[in-house]
Amino acid sequence: MANHKSALKRIRSNEAKRLTNRYQHKTTRGAIKKLRDMESAKEANEFLPQVVSMIDKLAKKNVIHDNKASNLKSNLAKHVATLK
Repeated sequence: MANHKSALKRIRSNEAKRLTNRYQHKTTRGAIKKLRDMESAKEANEFLPQVVSMIDKLAKKNVIHDNKASNLKSNLAKHVATLK
């Protein structure tokens, strides 16, 4: 157990941040899955910038690694490009 007030506060804030990160990561994964399931090129092209933005935000806050974000964005862009 923590011995200092600041350590107790850190525990509380870490838990709050963990839950926020978890929610945003899960939401982004759902959006990625939704984009991959799309069959219409028009819909996918409209939805891609939103998903890329979500991925960038996760990378900026170090929820996912920068390289993973780049790989995800690249693969999604390739997928959308193949749609008709």
